[in-house]
Amino acid sequence: MDTATGDASWAGSMARFIAIQQELVLQFERQFPDPLAPKTVIIVPSLSLDAEILAKIRGVNHYEERLLCLLLLLRMPRTHVIYLSSMPIDEVIIDYYLHLLPGITSRHSRQRLTLLHCSDASHLPLTEKILARPRLIEKIKCCIQPGHVAHIAAFNVTYLEHELALQLGVPLYGCPAWLAYWGTKSGSREILRRAGLLLPPGRENLKNMDDVVLAMRELRQEYPALRRAVVKLNDGFSGDGNAIFSFEHADDPVIEEDLRQHLKMVAADLTYDVFAEKMEKMGGIVEAFLEGDSKTSPSVQCRINPLHQIEVVSTHDQLLGGESSQVYLGATFPANQAYANEIGKMGYRVAEELSQEGVIGRFGIDFVSVKETDGWWKHYAIEINLRKGGTTHPYLMLKFLTDGYYDHHTGVYHMPNNQTRYYFATDCLSSDDYKGLSPEDLIDIAICYKIHYDATTQEGVMFHLLGALSEHGKLGMVCIGSTPERAEALFEKTVQVLNSETRNAGP
Repeated sequence: MDTATGDASWAGSMARFIAIQQELVLQFERQFPDPLAPKTVIIVPSLSLDAEILAKIRGVNHYEERLLCLLLLLRMPRTHVIYLSSMPIDEVIIDYYLHLLPGITSRHSRQRLTLLHCSDASHLPLTEKILARPRLIEKIKCCIQPGHVAHIAAFNVTYLEHELALQLGVPLYGCPAWLAYWGTKSGSREILRRAGLLLPPGRENLKNMDDVVLAMRELRQEYPALRRAVVKLNDGFSGDGNAIFSFEHADDPVIEEDLRQHLKMVAADLTYDVFAEKMEKMGGIVEAFLEGDSKTSPSVQCRINPLHQIEVVSTHDQLLGGESSQVYLGATFPANQAYANEIGKMGYRVAEELSQEGVIGRFGIDFVSVKETDGWWKHYAIEINLRKGGTTHPYLMLKFLTDGYYDHHTGVYHMPNNQTRYYFATDCLSSDDYKGLSPEDLIDIAICYKIHYDATTQEGVMFHLLGALSEHGKLGMVCIGSTPERAEALFEKTVQVLNSETRNAGP
């Protein structure tokens, strides 16, 4: 195919995709507001991200289960859900979610749920596996109910998801792939700066490690007291595309050999050479490592709907670990009352800038907040994640279970009964002693110890990543309580119960 033909084909695909996406606007105006409107939601929980970094995450194949919270869409009695996965999902896990549906019998909801899988446990993105199976695509089409409108809900959107939308002929609810730059580390800094937010000193749009060395020199010259810097790959995620550099043992000026010797990768077993190759491929940034005796990592989650209306969905304080606390482990909701409304307003300003670029869907903005000597918090905007993230499924679980809403002006989550709720959530509770526990075992333990979520009190623990438990000894959970203290106490009790049941001294 010559260049002209290729360009014409590309332009034609783009035109068709844009035309399909216009249908999403009509759906949002007509069917989305009506809980009785007949509609089909095709859930594609594909982690269409860097496969080599993904492979470093323990039990990553089971992260497709995090969007099982969307099965609670079946609370709308005329909604059908098609859920795609790489491998079959245990029916025990499906039943675990369906029994939570208020006012809906399990039989009624199960008849409106179709589970399809690729029988492929490889590390390829799920969407790529689906596209390689034309018969599966035809099966998805056949499962869309007659007379239903349909759309795709994905974890993140790349051109793979664009192609799937084209082949299915249904719109995709998420940020168009051609706007992905605004979710990279470099693009984030540009948007955050445009929104008038404070950023850590740094340099963006770096192309290789030579650029990184130059950026390090400039930063050290500009800020002589700087102790550490962070190097970030543009398309890194959950902190696993980051590396920490200390100036303590480096030459002045910094040379590449300093980076080779002293750059500490956050992702396990990621070598300097591989990191350098990825920098050549995707580019990145360097920014000052923010020091502080009292420091937190809050985040704001926003949504821009197809009508380009903005909503601040939630705020969290993230729990970080790993090398220099760069890896996302979990979160508490809402964020600290001392600054929840402040960062919520900042998130709205970022959403306004992204909306002008054409972004739709869910996304998050991460901050590092440092408490000053006068007691005030200074908030540094770090990055934008143009996708669902680690805080998406816990919040969706809370919202679907309690039918409440988050008021970002007050930093409070309100329920219809005028009560409020909080949670403590993690994807990363793990122990080798948990291996061998089946999802059924876990559910039985939770029920016997009365820690399982109780709809009558609207408190308790909801588990996720249940499929990773037996093989990897890993699971996630959302601990919902009427106060932050009750939510954390539920987490601690659950850990104690699991350790006791598996005779383990600690997670």
